[in-house]
Order: sequence, then C-alpha cells, then structure tokens
Amino acid sequence: MLEKLKVLLFGAPRDIEDPQVHHRMALIAFLAWVGLGADGLSSSCYGPEESFKMLGTHHWMAVLLAMAVAGTVFIISYAYSRVIEHFPFGGGGYIVSSRLLGANAGVVSGCALLIDYVLTISVSIAAGADAFFSFLPLHYLHFKLPVEFAAIIVLTGLNLRGVKESVTALMPIFMVFVLTHMILIFGTVFLKLGELPAVAHEVHHGFQLDMTTMGFMGIAALFLRAYSMGAGTYTGIEAVSNGLSIMREPKVETGKRTMIYMAVSLALTAGGITLGYLLVHAAPVEGRTMNAVLTDSFMDSIHWTGHHRAHVFTIITLFSEAALLFVAAQAGFIDGPRVMANMAHDSWLPHRYATLSDRLTMQDGVLLMSAASLLTLSYTRGDTTTLVLMYSINVFITFCLTETSMIKFWYTGRREHADWKKKISVHITGWCLCFSILMVSIFEKFTEGGWVTLALTACLIGVCGLIKRHYGWVKRNLSRLDEIMTALPTESPASAPPLDPKAPTAVLLVGGYGGLGVHSLLAIQRLFPNYYKNFIFVSVGTIDSATFKGVEAVEEVRETTEKSLQRYVELAHRWGLAADYRTTVSTEVLDEAERLCLEVSHEFPRSIVFAGKLVFQQERWFQRLLHNETAYQLQRRLQFSGLNTMVLPVRVLTAASA
Repeated sequence: MLEKLKVLLFGAPRDIEDPQVHHRMALIAFLAWVGLGADGLSSSCYGPEESFKMLGTHHWMAVLLAMAVAGTVFIISYAYSRVIEHFPFGGGGYIVSSRLLGANAGVVSGCALLIDYVLTISVSIAAGADAFFSFLPLHYLHFKLPVEFAAIIVLTGLNLRGVKESVTALMPIFMVFVLTHMILIFGTVFLKLGELPAVAHEVHHGFQLDMTTMGFMGIAALFLRAYSMGAGTYTGIEAVSNGLSIMREPKVETGKRTMIYMAVSLALTAGGITLGYLLVHAAPVEGRTMNAVLTDSFMDSIHWTGHHRAHVFTIITLFSEAALLFVAAQAGFIDGPRVMANMAHDSWLPHRYATLSDRLTMQDGVLLMSAASLLTLSYTRGDTTTLVLMYSINVFITFCLTETSMIKFWYTGRREHADWKKKISVHITGWCLCFSILMVSIFEKFTEGGWVTLALTACLIGVCGLIKRHYGWVKRNLSRLDEIMTALPTESPASAPPLDPKAPTAVLLVGGYGGLGVHSLLAIQRLFPNYYKNFIFVSVGTIDSATFKGVEAVEEVRETTEKSLQRYVELAHRWGLAADYRTTVSTEVLDEAERLCLEVSHEFPRSIVFAGKLVFQQERWFQRLLHNETAYQLQRRLQFSGLNTMVLPVRVLTAASA
C-alpha cells in the first residue's frame, strides 16, 4: 500500500537506460523560461517599487532608473550567456568560481547561492501569501503562516515528481502574469503618449532644480541608493546557468535562448513598471502596492473605473502577481539541489546530496531546501519585510565572484582570443555594477537583517570546510591500503580455474578497483583460508547528478564499472581462484545490490555475501551523516531473505594510531 501511495504522489520510477528518458525530462527553452524565469519576473512585484519609493519626491529620476534597470539586466544576462558558452554542463557561479578562482572562492559562491535559494523560496512564499491575504478580511491573517507551510509542502511534492512536471503544472500562472502585465505596461505607455512632452518638461525641470539644491554628487548618491535598493530585481538571472543540466540538447543553445527570454521579459517588465509609475504620477497608498496603484490608474485612463471589467482585470492582474510569487519559489527548488549536488561531488557537502532518486530527482536536496525554508519562515514568522532585508545580498556575492572569474578567464587567455578586450569589457562593467550594488546593500541592510544572511553564509562556509577536511582525512587514511597494490602478482595463469556452482562461494561487493577492494578479498582469505572455491565480485555502477547527462553517460558508467570488475577477476585468477563478476547500473545502490546478490545465491546455493564498512576508531555522531550505512542495511535485507551476510570492517585510524 505504501508503494502504491508513493507512486500516486511522486510517480512511477524512471528507467535510466531508456534512451528517451533524459529527452523527456529535459526542458525546452520556453519551459526553462517558465521554471527559472519566474524568480526574476516575480521581483518586478517588489523591486521597482522599492527603488521608486526611495526617490521620494524626485520622481524625474524614474526615467534614468528604468534605463539603468533594463541596462543592468541585459549586461548581467549577456555576461552569464558567456558563462553558459564556456561551462556548458551547468553549475553557474559555483563551477565558474571553483574552476577559475580556486576551491575556496567556489565554496564561498556555492554557500552564498544556497542561502540565497533558501531565501528565494521563503521570500516568494511569504510575499505571495501577503498578496493573497490582502484580498481577505484581517481576521484571516492568523492562517497565513500555515498556508505558507502548506505551499512549500505542495511545491516539495511537485519537485519530487520531477522538474518538468512541476514546471508544466505552474505554467498557466506564469503566462497569465506575462499577458496581464504586458497589457498594463504597453497600455499605460500608449495612453500617455500625448502627455510625453509634459513628462519630458517635468524631468528637465526636476533635474535643473535638483542640480541647484543638491548638486551632481547629491543626485548621484540618491540615484545609486534607489538603484541599489531595487537589487532584488536582478536576482534569478543566474538561475539559467545554474540549471543548464535540466535543459534539452543542444544545452548551450537552449540555455542562451532561455537567457534571452528572461532578459527581455525582465527588462521590459521591471523597466516598464518603473516608467509607468512616473507616467501616472503614482504615489504610495496605505494597504495598496504600487503595482495596484498603477493598475487602478490604467483602469481610470480607459474610463473603466467602477466597471465590472476593470474589477475583473485588476483582480486577475494582482492575483497573477501573488500566484507568480509562489511559482518563483521554483527557482530555489530547481537550482538549490543542483548547487548542492555539485558541492557534494567536490566533497564540500555530504555525498548523499549528489544521488538521484528513482524518479531521477535530487530528492535529498529538495527535502533539505524545503526543511530550511520552513525553518526560515518559522524564525521570521513569515514576515516579508524581514525576509526581504535578508535577501539579495548573497546573489551579488556570487555575481561579483562570477564576473571576477570571467575577467581572469579572458585576461589569462588574451593571447588565444583576438577579441578578448571586447569580451572582458562586458564582465568589467558587470563587476562594477554588481560590486556597487553589493556594497550599498550591505551598508543599507546590515543592521536591519543583512547581518543574519552574512552570518549564516559564514557558518555554512565553516561547516563545508569541516566536511571537506573530514573526507580528505578519510581518503588519506585509506590510502595506506593502496600500498598492497605493489605486492600483487603480475603473471596470469595459462587458463582460469572453472567455477563450481556447488562449491562454497564468496560474493564480494566492491567499488572501483583499488586497495580497499583488494584488502577485503585478502581479509576473506585470511579469515577462511582455502575455504571458498568461487569468488563473485558484485558492483552497482552509480548514476548521480554529476554523471547523468543522458543515456551515453549510463553506458560510460557501465563500461567503467565492468572494467574495474574485470581487473578483480583477473587478480583472483592470478591467485589461482575461480572468479566472475555481476554488475548493473542504477541510481539506487541498495535495491540493485540486493537483487544481484539474490540472483547469485540462486546460481551458487552455498553463497555468503561480504560487504565492507568503514569503522572509525573514535565514533562521532556526524559520521553517519557523511558516510552511508549501505553494508548494514544490505546485511539486514539479505539475512531476512535467508542469505548469510558478513560485514568486513575497514578501520579508519586516528592520526596517533596510524
């Protein structure tokens, strides 16, 4: 019953060996724009408003602000298009910084992104809930936090089913938002065309007045502050390069096309809304967002105020904004686990976060992002103001590191690229913009909540450093086992001993060919000298997020696994032992290892299974989080099925004992 419920909620398992499975899972540019572009587009619900409010009575600057917003979007987007070209397997800021600036810069970028994606989910859900409950009486507000929790749980379930399924389910909301806001923006500009000379005069007069009263430096300072306070507008641009792995082949072309869709839609929406505020002389109204004020003004301009059509359009427009904020949380669920998987592959995070579920989703990463977002909402009580203060700082840390990486890339490769000056100028401009926004954001938001984001990021970097050091220590500790490889026999017998199905058989689970597997083989011989006549080596080639690029990658993993097993068989033959191997490829080691062992036991009835397990001299609570318990879990399953299983301890010594 539990299995049926799991299939009902999350769908049936996917076959990684199906040549079409990766194609069916991958997103075309349009769907990628929906799944990854919602984060950027949703920022137009609050980014332009924050910038415009910061101008105070100096509304004439909105023209410059709209141009700056659109220009910044295109510059950052173009810079990330270059990232896509040179890093076609995805990973975004983390991969770029790691490869070009080093591992330390990479972990800073990765941790900043992870905190940012958690806040992306939290801010989007909280802001969406605020918008929804603004339609309801005040006494319903105590349901807001439970509704936010429920929204995260629903999105978690959708993403456990698969990225494409979650994007397809949320696409109608995205399209309604785009349609209503294009009508709003272009309709406002068209209706105000006759007033453009008056607006131009107002801008000119405002500029002259402020030059007289504030001076150029005063105008520049106010403009920079307003421009930086709308920094949330640019969050989400990096999502395309981070999520390149989910896109359909050719990935680079699909990614660049998605980036164009995102850049154009975000620039038009954010810049157009900012310009619309100026054209309708929008002013803050208590209990109404600036976008609501703009919508009311648009309805008034076409003389629909009080008409039921105006009421319907206003409701649909504002409702689509609220709903899109929920959809924007998708960026955190899509890209957060992918950043975690890349960091886990480099041993900055537990290796389990690189594994795929039977639905070929990063299940552990999705669940962790969900849990972290729920904790964040609990801590802030779902207060959007507090969350917004914590938001947007980290993404600009990643932006700056990425731009620095690309500047280094073009400068160091200037001899190979004749047009390097043209290419590097884009990244230098992007770096200047991002760094100025980052500095102003930290200065303005540090005491109001920004310090929490920076402190959490610093703590996460510290934890990642400890995890990396632990994995490195274990690797160095186990390297002593490789010394045994130098003493192995090199001459092969004229003929391999034949297998005897009726004789005692040792079934040994191994990974790649190395000292650890050879040590386990010798341990069996030492514990049971000359008892086992057959040795069957079993290995499951694991497909994780780093290796799953398509059916070709599955075959590569299968070939690599088989080559390792063949070397074990050849070694056993050199020792005069009858041997063979069994293998398969899967995302799940435990289930496939159990199946293979049971199949071998039917072929060789007198079988005993052996599996290695790391045993630490000083046990610590975190070791179970960083190292799997596959050996013990497999032992329990096989013993329940009547197959004897023995766990071979592989000792990990302390420095003093070693």
